[in-house]
Amino acid sequence: MSELKRMIDQVAREKGLDREILINTLEEAMRSAARRKLGSKVEVDVAYNDDLGEVEVFEFKEVVEELTDPETQIDLKQALKLDPECEVGDELGVKVDTGEFGRIAAQSAKQVIIQRMKDAERDIIFEDFKDRKGEIINGIVQRFDKGAIIVNLGRTEAVLPPREQVPREGYRPGDRVRAFVLDVKRISRGPQIVLSRTHPGFIQALFELEVPEIAEGIVTVEGVAREPGSRTKIGVSSRDRDVDPVGACVGMKGSRVQAVVQELRGEKIDIISYDPDPARYVVNALAPAEISRVVVDEVNQTMEVIVADEMLSLAIGRRGQNVRLASKLTGWKIDVKSESKYGEALRDGYRSLLDVVGVGDVSADTLFQAGYGSAEALADAEPGDLAGLPGIGAERAPVLIADARRYLSDRESGQGRDQGDDEPEASASDEQTEAPPAGQAEAAPDGQDEG
Repeated sequence: MSELKRMIDQVAREKGLDREILINTLEEAMRSAARRKLGSKVEVDVAYNDDLGEVEVFEFKEVVEELTDPETQIDLKQALKLDPECEVGDELGVKVDTGEFGRIAAQSAKQVIIQRMKDAERDIIFEDFKDRKGEIINGIVQRFDKGAIIVNLGRTEAVLPPREQVPREGYRPGDRVRAFVLDVKRISRGPQIVLSRTHPGFIQALFELEVPEIAEGIVTVEGVAREPGSRTKIGVSSRDRDVDPVGACVGMKGSRVQAVVQELRGEKIDIISYDPDPARYVVNALAPAEISRVVVDEVNQTMEVIVADEMLSLAIGRRGQNVRLASKLTGWKIDVKSESKYGEALRDGYRSLLDVVGVGDVSADTLFQAGYGSAEALADAEPGDLAGLPGIGAERAPVLIADARRYLSDRESGQGRDQGDDEPEASASDEQTEAPPAGQAEAAPDGQDEG
Protein backbone atom coordinates (compact mmCIF):
# COMPACT_ATOMS: atom_id res chain seq x y z
CA MET A 1 0.00 0.00 0.00
CA SER A 2 1.37 3.43 -0.96
CA GLU A 3 2.15 6.08 1.67
CA LEU A 4 -0.60 8.41 0.37
CA LYS A 5 -3.24 5.69 0.43
CA ARG A 6 -2.25 4.71 3.98
CA MET A 7 -2.46 8.35 5.08
CA ILE A 8 -5.95 8.76 3.58
CA ASP A 9 -7.21 5.66 5.36
CA GLN A 10 -5.66 6.74 8.69
CA VAL A 11 -7.06 10.30 8.60
CA ALA A 12 -10.51 9.07 7.58
CA ARG A 13 -10.50 6.65 10.51
CA GLU A 14 -9.10 9.01 13.18
CA LYS A 15 -11.06 12.13 12.18
CA GLY A 16 -14.24 10.32 11.26
CA LEU A 17 -14.19 11.89 7.78
CA ASP A 18 -15.61 10.34 4.64
CA ARG A 19 -12.81 8.87 2.49
CA GLU A 20 -14.36 10.40 -0.65
CA ILE A 21 -14.21 13.87 0.95
CA LEU A 22 -10.48 13.44 1.56
CA ILE A 23 -9.87 12.24 -2.01
CA ASN A 24 -11.85 15.17 -3.46
CA THR A 25 -9.82 17.52 -1.27
CA LEU A 26 -6.55 16.04 -2.51
CA GLU A 27 -7.67 16.37 -6.13
CA GLU A 28 -8.67 19.99 -5.62
CA ALA A 29 -5.33 20.77 -3.94
CA MET A 30 -3.37 19.20 -6.81
CA ARG A 31 -5.51 21.07 -9.35
CA SER A 32 -4.63 24.34 -7.59
CA ALA A 33 -0.93 23.43 -7.58
CA ALA A 34 -1.02 22.47 -11.27
CA ARG A 35 -2.54 25.80 -12.28
CA ARG A 36 0.12 27.65 -10.31
CA LYS A 37 2.84 25.71 -12.14
CA LEU A 38 1.37 25.42 -15.63
CA GLY A 39 -0.63 28.67 -15.84
CA SER A 40 -4.32 29.49 -15.84
CA LYS A 41 -4.79 29.01 -19.61
CA VAL A 42 -3.87 25.33 -19.47
CA GLU A 43 -6.72 22.84 -19.21
CA VAL A 44 -5.94 20.21 -16.60
CA ASP A 45 -7.69 17.15 -15.22
CA VAL A 46 -6.88 15.62 -11.83
CA ALA A 47 -7.89 12.14 -10.66
CA TYR A 48 -6.89 9.90 -7.77
CA ASN A 49 -5.75 6.47 -8.86
CA ASP A 50 -6.68 4.14 -6.03
CA ASP A 51 -4.70 1.23 -7.52
CA LEU A 52 -1.47 3.22 -7.67
CA GLY A 53 -2.25 5.24 -4.54
CA GLU A 54 -1.37 8.56 -6.20
CA VAL A 55 -3.04 11.66 -7.62
CA GLU A 56 -2.54 11.86 -11.41
CA VAL A 57 -2.52 15.19 -13.23
CA PHE A 58 -3.21 15.38 -16.98
CA GLU A 59 -2.54 18.44 -19.12
CA PHE A 60 -4.76 18.68 -22.25
CA LYS A 61 -3.21 20.09 -25.44
CA GLU A 62 -4.41 20.45 -29.00
CA VAL A 63 -2.60 18.39 -31.64
CA VAL A 64 -1.30 20.72 -34.40
CA GLU A 65 0.98 20.49 -37.48
CA GLU A 66 2.97 23.56 -36.53
CA LEU A 67 3.46 24.55 -32.91
CA THR A 68 2.61 28.21 -32.10
CA ASP A 69 1.61 28.05 -28.39
CA PRO A 70 3.56 25.43 -26.39
CA GLU A 71 1.30 25.93 -23.34
CA THR A 72 -1.87 24.78 -25.08
CA GLN A 73 -0.55 22.89 -28.18
CA ILE A 74 1.53 19.81 -29.03
CA ASP A 75 3.00 19.03 -32.46
CA LEU A 76 1.78 15.97 -34.30
CA LYS A 77 5.15 14.21 -34.26
CA GLN A 78 5.38 14.26 -30.47
CA ALA A 79 1.69 13.46 -30.08
CA LEU A 80 2.03 10.31 -32.17
CA LYS A 81 4.66 9.04 -29.74
CA LEU A 82 2.10 9.30 -26.94
CA ASP A 83 -0.89 8.08 -28.93
CA PRO A 84 -0.29 6.53 -32.37
CA GLU A 85 -3.96 6.97 -33.31
CA CYS A 86 -4.23 10.72 -32.65
CA GLU A 87 -4.87 13.22 -35.44
CA VAL A 88 -4.53 16.95 -35.95
CA GLY A 89 -7.23 18.79 -34.01
CA ASP A 90 -7.53 16.15 -31.27
CA GLU A 91 -7.28 17.03 -27.57
CA LEU A 92 -4.51 14.93 -26.08
CA GLY A 93 -4.10 14.37 -22.33
CA VAL A 94 -0.46 14.45 -21.26
CA LYS A 95 0.47 13.15 -17.82
CA VAL A 96 2.35 15.74 -15.77
CA ASP A 97 5.16 14.90 -13.39
CA THR A 98 3.86 16.31 -10.10
CA GLY A 99 7.39 16.36 -8.73
CA GLU A 100 8.02 19.37 -11.01
CA PHE A 101 5.45 21.53 -9.16
CA GLY A 102 8.09 22.74 -6.72
CA ARG A 103 8.08 23.73 -3.06
CA ILE A 104 5.62 26.68 -3.35
CA ALA A 105 3.05 24.63 -5.26
CA ALA A 106 3.41 21.76 -2.79
CA GLN A 107 2.94 24.17 0.15
CA SER A 108 -0.16 25.61 -1.52
CA ALA A 109 -1.56 22.10 -1.98
CA LYS A 110 -0.86 21.29 1.66
CA GLN A 111 -2.71 24.43 2.83
CA VAL A 112 -5.72 23.57 0.68
CA ILE A 113 -5.79 20.03 2.08
CA ILE A 114 -5.59 21.23 5.70
CA GLN A 115 -8.31 23.85 5.16
CA ARG A 116 -10.65 21.45 3.38
CA MET A 117 -10.15 18.85 6.08
CA LYS A 118 -11.04 21.41 8.74
CA ASP A 119 -14.14 22.47 6.80
CA ALA A 120 -15.22 18.87 6.34
CA GLU A 121 -14.69 18.13 10.04
CA ARG A 122 -16.73 21.22 11.00
CA ASP A 123 -19.56 20.14 8.70
CA ILE A 124 -19.61 16.69 10.26
CA ILE A 125 -19.69 18.15 13.79
CA PHE A 126 -22.51 20.53 12.83
CA GLU A 127 -24.52 17.69 11.31
CA ASP A 128 -23.97 15.61 14.46
CA PHE A 129 -25.16 18.33 16.84
CA LYS A 130 -27.81 20.27 14.88
CA ASP A 131 -30.51 17.73 15.80
CA ARG A 132 -29.45 17.52 19.46
CA LYS A 133 -31.12 20.74 20.59
CA GLY A 134 -33.09 20.10 23.76
CA GLU A 135 -30.86 17.22 24.86
CA ILE A 136 -28.62 17.00 27.91
CA ILE A 137 -24.94 16.68 27.16
CA ASN A 138 -21.90 15.88 29.31
CA GLY A 139 -18.58 17.67 29.09
CA ILE A 140 -15.48 18.80 30.97
CA VAL A 141 -14.73 22.41 31.88
CA GLN A 142 -11.80 23.40 29.64
CA ARG A 143 -11.23 27.09 30.34
CA PHE A 144 -12.95 30.44 30.94
CA ASP A 145 -13.44 33.26 28.45
CA LYS A 146 -14.89 36.60 29.64
CA GLY A 147 -17.21 34.88 32.11
CA ALA A 148 -18.24 32.14 29.68
CA ILE A 149 -17.29 28.54 30.38
CA ILE A 150 -15.71 26.64 27.50
CA VAL A 151 -16.72 22.98 27.75
CA ASN A 152 -14.83 20.16 26.06
CA LEU A 153 -17.26 17.70 24.45
CA GLY A 154 -14.58 15.43 23.02
CA ARG A 155 -14.62 16.15 19.29
CA THR A 156 -15.44 19.82 19.73
CA GLU A 157 -16.04 22.55 22.29
CA ALA A 158 -19.21 24.22 23.52
CA VAL A 159 -19.84 27.49 25.33
CA LEU A 160 -21.86 28.05 28.51
CA PRO A 161 -22.51 31.84 28.47
CA PRO A 162 -22.74 33.81 31.74
CA ARG A 163 -26.49 34.40 31.27
CA GLU A 164 -27.05 30.62 31.06
CA GLN A 165 -25.12 29.86 34.25
CA VAL A 166 -26.90 29.37 37.58
CA PRO A 167 -25.90 31.96 40.19
CA ARG A 168 -23.62 30.65 42.92
CA GLU A 169 -22.55 27.62 40.84
CA GLY A 170 -18.77 27.54 40.62
CA TYR A 171 -16.55 25.47 38.33
CA ARG A 172 -12.85 24.82 37.91
CA PRO A 173 -10.96 23.44 34.88
CA GLY A 174 -11.36 19.67 34.80
CA ASP A 175 -14.79 19.64 36.48
CA ARG A 176 -17.50 17.58 34.83
CA VAL A 177 -20.62 19.49 33.82
CA ARG A 178 -24.04 18.50 32.46
CA ALA A 179 -25.96 21.06 30.48
CA PHE A 180 -28.88 21.59 28.10
CA VAL A 181 -28.11 22.08 24.39
CA LEU A 182 -29.77 25.44 23.81
CA ASP A 183 -28.66 26.18 20.26
CA VAL A 184 -26.28 25.03 17.52
CA LYS A 185 -25.03 27.82 15.25
CA ARG A 186 -22.93 27.70 12.09
CA ILE A 187 -20.30 30.47 12.23
CA SER A 188 -17.08 31.16 10.30
CA ARG A 189 -14.90 29.41 12.88
CA GLY A 190 -17.08 26.33 12.80
CA PRO A 191 -20.20 25.17 14.65
CA GLN A 192 -20.90 26.94 17.93
CA ILE A 193 -22.78 24.84 20.49
CA VAL A 194 -24.50 26.96 23.13
CA LEU A 195 -25.29 25.31 26.46
CA SER A 196 -27.57 26.30 29.33
CA ARG A 197 -28.15 25.28 32.94
CA THR A 198 -30.86 27.90 33.56
CA HIS A 199 -33.36 27.04 30.80
CA PRO A 200 -36.65 25.45 31.98
CA GLY A 201 -36.08 22.78 29.34
CA PHE A 202 -33.08 21.58 31.37
CA ILE A 203 -35.47 20.61 34.19
CA GLN A 204 -37.79 18.79 31.79
CA ALA A 205 -34.89 16.92 30.18
CA LEU A 206 -33.57 15.87 33.60
CA PHE A 207 -36.96 14.45 34.56
CA GLU A 208 -37.16 12.62 31.22
CA LEU A 209 -33.89 10.89 32.11
CA GLU A 210 -34.97 10.02 35.66
CA VAL A 211 -38.66 9.15 35.09
CA PRO A 212 -39.32 6.29 32.63
CA GLU A 213 -43.03 7.18 32.52
CA ILE A 214 -42.14 10.57 30.98
CA ALA A 215 -39.79 9.01 28.42
CA GLU A 216 -42.54 6.50 27.49
CA GLY A 217 -45.18 9.25 27.11
CA ILE A 218 -47.41 8.04 29.95
CA VAL A 219 -46.66 11.12 32.05
CA THR A 220 -46.52 14.50 30.32
CA VAL A 221 -44.74 17.65 31.49
CA GLU A 222 -47.33 20.40 30.98
CA GLY A 223 -45.13 23.32 31.98
CA VAL A 224 -42.08 24.47 33.92
CA ALA A 225 -41.61 27.73 35.83
CA ARG A 226 -38.18 28.33 37.22
CA GLU A 227 -36.04 30.79 39.12
CA PRO A 228 -32.63 29.17 38.57
CA GLY A 229 -30.72 28.23 41.68
CA SER A 230 -33.68 28.86 43.95
CA ARG A 231 -36.96 27.13 43.09
CA THR A 232 -38.87 25.41 40.30
CA LYS A 233 -42.50 24.42 39.78
CA ILE A 234 -43.24 21.70 37.22
CA GLY A 235 -46.77 20.73 36.16
CA VAL A 236 -47.35 17.09 35.18
CA SER A 237 -50.31 15.02 33.97
CA SER A 238 -50.92 11.34 33.24
CA ARG A 239 -52.57 9.56 30.31
CA ASP A 240 -53.11 6.47 32.48
CA ARG A 241 -55.58 6.77 35.36
CA ASP A 242 -53.64 4.13 37.27
CA VAL A 243 -50.44 6.20 37.16
CA ASP A 244 -50.10 9.11 39.59
CA PRO A 245 -47.98 11.70 37.72
CA VAL A 246 -46.71 13.37 40.88
CA GLY A 247 -45.83 10.04 42.51
CA ALA A 248 -44.05 8.88 39.34
CA CYS A 249 -41.88 12.01 39.33
CA VAL A 250 -41.14 11.83 43.05
CA GLY A 251 -40.15 8.16 42.93
CA MET A 252 -39.84 5.67 45.76
CA LYS A 253 -38.77 7.57 48.90
CA GLY A 254 -38.16 10.62 46.69
CA SER A 255 -35.32 8.96 44.79
CA ARG A 256 -36.18 10.39 41.36
CA VAL A 257 -36.76 13.99 42.34
CA GLN A 258 -33.74 13.90 44.65
CA ALA A 259 -31.55 12.88 41.71
CA VAL A 260 -32.73 16.02 39.87
CA VAL A 261 -32.28 18.20 42.96
CA GLN A 262 -28.75 16.87 43.39
CA GLU A 263 -27.88 17.75 39.79
CA LEU A 264 -29.29 21.25 40.39
CA ARG A 265 -27.23 21.54 43.58
CA GLY A 266 -30.12 21.85 46.01
CA GLU A 267 -32.65 23.83 43.98
CA LYS A 268 -36.14 23.28 45.44
CA ILE A 269 -38.65 21.56 43.14
CA ASP A 270 -42.44 21.60 43.51
CA ILE A 271 -44.17 18.92 41.43
CA ILE A 272 -47.71 20.09 40.61
CA SER A 273 -50.61 17.95 39.41
CA TYR A 274 -51.93 19.54 36.22
CA ASP A 275 -55.68 20.14 35.92
CA PRO A 276 -57.51 21.30 32.76
CA ASP A 277 -59.63 23.51 35.02
CA PRO A 278 -57.50 26.69 35.38
CA ALA A 279 -58.83 27.44 38.87
CA ARG A 280 -57.94 23.97 40.17
CA TYR A 281 -54.54 24.20 38.49
CA VAL A 282 -53.84 27.52 40.22
CA VAL A 283 -54.93 26.04 43.56
CA ASN A 284 -52.54 23.11 43.02
CA ALA A 285 -49.74 25.47 41.98
CA LEU A 286 -50.07 27.55 45.16
CA ALA A 287 -49.62 24.50 47.41
CA PRO A 288 -48.87 23.98 50.23
CA ALA A 289 -51.12 26.97 51.02
CA GLU A 290 -54.81 26.07 51.45
CA ILE A 291 -57.13 28.17 49.28
CA SER A 292 -60.54 29.31 50.59
CA ARG A 293 -62.01 30.46 47.28
CA VAL A 294 -61.02 31.54 43.76
CA VAL A 295 -62.69 34.29 41.74
CA VAL A 296 -61.97 33.88 38.02
CA ASP A 297 -61.96 36.70 35.45
CA GLU A 298 -61.59 34.91 32.12
CA VAL A 299 -61.76 38.13 30.08
CA ASN A 300 -58.65 39.60 31.72
CA GLN A 301 -57.06 36.18 32.41
CA THR A 302 -56.82 36.97 36.12
CA MET A 303 -57.72 35.09 39.32
CA GLU A 304 -58.44 36.48 42.76
CA VAL A 305 -57.30 33.86 45.26
CA ILE A 306 -58.56 34.11 48.84
CA VAL A 307 -56.68 32.41 51.68
CA ALA A 308 -57.01 32.35 55.43
CA ASP A 309 -55.08 35.14 57.15
CA GLU A 310 -52.58 32.69 58.65
CA MET A 311 -51.98 31.16 55.19
CA LEU A 312 -51.25 34.45 53.41
CA SER A 313 -47.47 34.44 53.84
CA LEU A 314 -47.29 30.78 52.79
CA ALA A 315 -49.31 31.40 49.63
CA ILE A 316 -47.26 34.44 48.67
CA GLY A 317 -43.92 32.87 49.52
CA ARG A 318 -40.64 34.52 50.34
CA ARG A 319 -40.41 37.79 48.39
CA GLY A 320 -43.50 36.71 46.44
CA GLN A 321 -41.73 33.74 44.88
CA ASN A 322 -44.50 31.15 45.36
CA VAL A 323 -47.26 33.20 43.76
CA ARG A 324 -44.87 34.46 41.06
CA LEU A 325 -43.88 30.95 39.98
CA ALA A 326 -47.50 29.75 40.15
CA SER A 327 -48.44 32.60 37.83
CA LYS A 328 -45.65 31.70 35.37
CA LEU A 329 -46.62 28.04 35.43
CA THR A 330 -50.37 28.49 34.88
CA GLY A 331 -50.26 31.56 32.62
CA TRP A 332 -52.80 33.42 34.80
CA LYS A 333 -52.32 36.68 36.64
CA ILE A 334 -52.89 35.83 40.31
CA ASP A 335 -54.02 38.24 43.03
CA VAL A 336 -53.73 36.73 46.52
CA LYS A 337 -55.78 38.26 49.33
CA SER A 338 -56.42 37.34 52.93
CA GLU A 339 -60.00 36.55 53.98
CA SER A 340 -60.14 39.60 56.25
CA LYS A 341 -58.97 41.91 53.45
CA TYR A 342 -61.33 40.28 50.97
CA GLY A 343 -64.26 40.60 53.39
CA GLU A 344 -63.45 44.26 53.92
CA ALA A 345 -63.37 44.82 50.16
CA LEU A 346 -66.77 43.10 49.82
CA ARG A 347 -68.26 45.28 52.53
CA ASP A 348 -66.86 48.44 50.94
CA GLY A 349 -68.23 47.38 47.56
CA TYR A 350 -71.67 46.61 49.01
CA ARG A 351 -71.74 49.99 50.77
CA SER A 352 -70.86 51.75 47.52
CA LEU A 353 -73.80 49.96 45.84
CA LEU A 354 -76.17 51.21 48.53
CA ASP A 355 -74.88 54.77 48.01
CA VAL A 356 -75.92 54.73 44.34
CA VAL A 357 -79.21 56.59 43.83
CA GLY A 358 -81.98 54.18 42.85
CA VAL A 359 -80.40 51.08 44.42
CA GLY A 360 -82.24 49.84 47.48
CA ASP A 361 -81.44 46.95 49.81
CA VAL A 362 -83.27 44.41 47.65
CA SER A 363 -81.66 45.58 44.41
CA ALA A 364 -78.24 45.70 46.08
CA ASP A 365 -78.59 42.05 47.13
CA THR A 366 -79.65 41.07 43.61
CA LEU A 367 -76.76 42.93 42.01
CA PHE A 368 -74.25 41.60 44.54
CA GLN A 369 -75.29 37.98 44.00
CA ALA A 370 -75.09 38.48 40.21
CA GLY A 371 -71.45 39.55 40.48
CA TYR A 372 -71.88 43.32 40.51
CA GLY A 373 -70.32 43.79 43.95
CA SER A 374 -69.55 47.52 43.80
CA ALA A 375 -70.55 50.79 42.20
CA GLU A 376 -67.58 50.40 39.83
CA ALA A 377 -68.83 47.00 38.63
CA LEU A 378 -72.33 48.40 38.15
CA ALA A 379 -71.01 51.37 36.15
CA ASP A 380 -69.20 48.97 33.77
CA ALA A 381 -72.22 46.66 33.32
CA GLU A 382 -74.06 46.11 30.04
CA PRO A 383 -77.76 47.17 30.09
CA GLY A 384 -78.80 43.91 28.46
CA ASP A 385 -77.10 41.85 31.21
CA LEU A 386 -78.74 43.87 33.99
CA ALA A 387 -82.18 43.78 32.37
CA GLY A 388 -82.38 40.03 32.87
CA LEU A 389 -81.97 40.27 36.67
CA PRO A 390 -85.08 39.95 38.89
CA GLY A 391 -86.75 43.28 39.71
CA ILE A 392 -84.68 45.39 37.31
CA GLY A 393 -85.94 45.06 33.73
CA ALA A 394 -85.02 46.79 30.49
CA GLU A 395 -86.17 50.27 31.56
CA ARG A 396 -84.43 50.40 34.92
CA ALA A 397 -81.10 48.89 33.81
CA PRO A 398 -79.67 51.92 31.91
CA VAL A 399 -80.90 54.24 34.69
CA LEU A 400 -78.98 52.27 37.35
CA ILE A 401 -75.83 52.31 35.22
CA ALA A 402 -76.12 56.07 34.70
CA ASP A 403 -76.71 56.59 38.45
CA ALA A 404 -73.60 54.51 39.25
CA ARG A 405 -71.45 56.52 36.87
CA ARG A 406 -72.78 59.77 38.28
CA TYR A 407 -72.06 58.55 41.82
CA LEU A 408 -68.46 57.67 40.92
CA SER A 409 -67.96 61.00 39.16
CA ASP A 410 -69.32 62.92 42.16
CA ARG A 411 -67.16 60.87 44.53
CA GLU A 412 -64.01 61.56 42.57
CA SER A 413 -64.73 65.28 42.28
CA GLY A 414 -65.60 65.38 45.98
CA GLN A 415 -62.32 63.74 46.89
CA GLY A 416 -60.50 66.24 44.73
CA ARG A 417 -62.19 69.16 46.53
CA ASP A 418 -61.42 67.63 49.92
CA GLN A 419 -57.74 67.26 49.03
CA GLY A 420 -57.65 70.77 47.64
CA ASP A 421 -59.21 72.22 50.82
CA ASP A 422 -56.91 70.41 53.22
CA GLU A 423 -53.58 70.27 51.38
CA PRO A 424 -51.63 72.60 49.09
CA GLU A 425 -51.41 71.63 45.44
CA ALA A 426 -48.63 69.04 44.91
CA SER A 427 -46.18 69.06 42.04
CA ALA A 428 -44.97 65.94 40.24
CA SER A 429 -41.73 66.02 42.23
CA ASP A 430 -43.68 65.99 45.50
CA GLU A 431 -45.62 62.80 44.68
CA GLN A 432 -44.72 59.53 46.38
CA THR A 433 -45.71 56.00 45.51
CA GLU A 434 -47.66 54.24 48.21
CA ALA A 435 -46.79 50.72 49.30
CA PRO A 436 -49.32 47.96 48.50
CA PRO A 437 -51.94 47.38 51.20
CA ALA A 438 -51.12 44.78 53.81
CA GLY A 439 -52.60 41.33 53.28
CA GLN A 440 -52.44 41.43 49.50
CA ALA A 441 -50.05 40.23 46.79
CA GLU A 442 -50.35 40.11 43.04
CA ALA A 443 -48.35 38.28 40.39
CA ALA A 444 -48.46 38.33 36.62
CA PRO A 445 -47.51 35.38 34.38
CA ASP A 446 -44.27 37.07 33.29
CA GLY A 447 -43.05 36.86 36.85
CA GLN A 448 -43.02 40.60 37.58
CA ASP A 449 -44.44 41.65 40.93
CA GLU A 450 -47.18 44.19 40.71
CA GLY A 451 -49.33 46.20 43.06
